[in-house]
Amino acid sequence: MTPTETYYENLAKVTMKNLEKRHFECHYCKTAQEAVTLASELVPAGSTVSFGGSMTLPESGMADALNQRSDITLLDRSKAGSPEEVKEIYHKSLNADYYFMSSNAITADGELVNIDGTGNRLAALIYGPEHVIILAGMNKVCPTLEEAVSRVKNVASPLNASRLNRNTPCAATGLCSDCLSPDCICSHMVITRRSAPEKRIKVILIGESLGY
Repeated sequence: MTPTETYYENLAKVTMKNLEKRHFECHYCKTAQEAVTLASELVPAGSTVSFGGSMTLPESGMADALNQRSDITLLDRSKAGSPEEVKEIYHKSLNADYYFMSSNAITADGELVNIDGTGNRLAALIYGPEHVIILAGMNKVCPTLEEAVSRVKNVASPLNASRLNRNTPCAATGLCSDCLSPDCICSHMVITRRSAPEKRIKVILIGESLGY
């Protein structure tokens, strides 16, 4: 194995132990392809599935895998024809059997740290869908909660603001200014310290750098 692969595997062992302590179901896959296969196996035929905004899902191939399945009902807001339809899909997603997303950061102590603009993704994480499946590259794992919050504010948010063409200070500087800009995408920050019910949230750590 390469030093990076060894590092990711060692860090994943510690992180998974702490995630399990906090009642998350967790898995480790060396590659995105393995993670997509595993996640697909977790979703039975006949399921209603939705997902939140994420770069990890398309980068890993998970988004394509879900779109290619004819045996599930996929709630995909990108296919909506109007803002009203998008809003309807947001609400229907809260009743999905499975909800896919990534996490902006994960602490080695087993906590999830996420920030959101409208809050639809975090609403689904917190309550509603029967199961939540999180795919996250090991680049998202941070040693401490303080560093995880910093990553969310100074890495994930500036990159997403730039991706979405938002006129925010962080998009221009790469650093969080705790702004209240009209284009701000940081309305809600949520720290998920345990999964309730037990194993409702399933975390698949991937031994690659994926997403923001």
